[in-house]
Amino acid sequence: MKADLVGISGQKEEASKEKEMHGIESLNRQGSLESNSEDSRATVILTLTLCNVRKIELSKAVRVFEVQTLLFPSSTEPSLLYLLPPPFPLCISPFLTLLLLPMLEIQIHHFETRQAKKPKNSAGDLDIFVECEVHSADVSVLITSLKRAAEDVKTSREYKVPWFPRKIEDLDKCHHLITKYDPSLDHGHPVNTCIISSLHYRGDPLPHIEYTAQETATWREVYRKLSSLYPTHACMQYLDAFQQLEKYCGYQEDNIPQLRDVSRFLKERTGFQLRPAAGLLSARDFLASLAFRVFQSTQYIRHFSSPMHSPEPDCCHELLGHVPMLADKEFAQFSQDIGLASLGSSEAEIEKLATLYWFTVEFGLCKQNGSIKAYGAGLLSSYGELMYALSNKPEYKPFDPEVTAVHPYQDQAFQPVYFVAENLEDAKAKLQNYAMKIKKPFSLHYDPFTSSIEVMNTPQKVKRTLCQMKEELKNLCLALENLS
Repeated sequence: MKADLVGISGQKEEASKEKEMHGIESLNRQGSLESNSEDSRATVILTLTLCNVRKIELSKAVRVFEVQTLLFPSSTEPSLLYLLPPPFPLCISPFLTLLLLPMLEIQIHHFETRQAKKPKNSAGDLDIFVECEVHSADVSVLITSLKRAAEDVKTSREYKVPWFPRKIEDLDKCHHLITKYDPSLDHGHPVNTCIISSLHYRGDPLPHIEYTAQETATWREVYRKLSSLYPTHACMQYLDAFQQLEKYCGYQEDNIPQLRDVSRFLKERTGFQLRPAAGLLSARDFLASLAFRVFQSTQYIRHFSSPMHSPEPDCCHELLGHVPMLADKEFAQFSQDIGLASLGSSEAEIEKLATLYWFTVEFGLCKQNGSIKAYGAGLLSSYGELMYALSNKPEYKPFDPEVTAVHPYQDQAFQPVYFVAENLEDAKAKLQNYAMKIKKPFSLHYDPFTSSIEVMNTPQKVKRTLCQMKEELKNLCLALENLS
């Protein structure tokens, strides 16, 4: 059986952060409906357009909006109610307190009027934004009544943005562990005892581990068996990096490489760096780390009684499975793209991305020189499954993120199905297209100079980023001219 990956066997766990942002840096308000189950009331955010307001003086709207100061909360600050501009002689006072329909109790929290951006009939068209509270059962009645008096009445479910790290320092908060117990192992196994590294914070030096003779013997057995398969079963990118790791990072049978040396090597090759993890992380936390080119890695080694299997990821899985592929630039970008796609995504999307990670980064296959080779860490760190995956026993399917993301996976036995990419570049392109379809009310940009995430929610931010790209394109054009 295989070793699990850090963080991804917890796709279906409920350990998501409870802290949520109801908007990011004043994200544009959109029509929304957010239920409040405690008192059966809903907060409704509506946008609508009233036409020919000067002419009709809101006569249509009066049927829907009416003053009822009795229910208006005295604690509401007038400064929260905006009337913009008004260029019209409007008798707007009915809007300032309660939105009223017969038999409805509707409480306004926010109200705005603006001259319509795209007037359909005349300059008297007025766009209105209302945030109010109403009994959940009355929402449909409210919307139906508004549609009789106004045009373009819009409402949609509000998108609550789960917390996500914005700076690489925020990864200090991404350490939610998934507890796992394997009764088949003795009580001395690190998985069953918590003999694992303590929490690591950014800036702390990577700890040096003095492995015992018994742990080194376990590594030797795993290293010897797996390295005998790599020339015929591993992809070319893996073989190139593995050779470099043997040369520069002490990869050999009688030595377990230290994270400090390996992290320095990766940083120079692809910008990735290792961060000690205290065990299995939640899928959201693990994927978020990848967005910053940080790979959460365990340091303990599997139990000597079971050298070919670990119920959780250990240093054999990390160092022999993940690290060589993270040294490849194409694959490093693929890994970061999954991480970036996860930031601010819903739990449903996190589960899909975790499944994609499972069938690619962990158990992915690709075509090379007319043969199928392994690039997934779960395969490259498991002698038994690596042999099985490249036999005639499993089923192969072409890699399609839409299909792969919802395919059931197996974490207690070999995979019955593997997804085969045409090549790593093609897999990356397909993943990027998939990520663009994930619905979010914002776009994100990773700044490699500051290792930070910027929410692209203003024209100024987009313009600034475009200017940076323009400068880079100039340099590339100059390089092409010099080559010609």
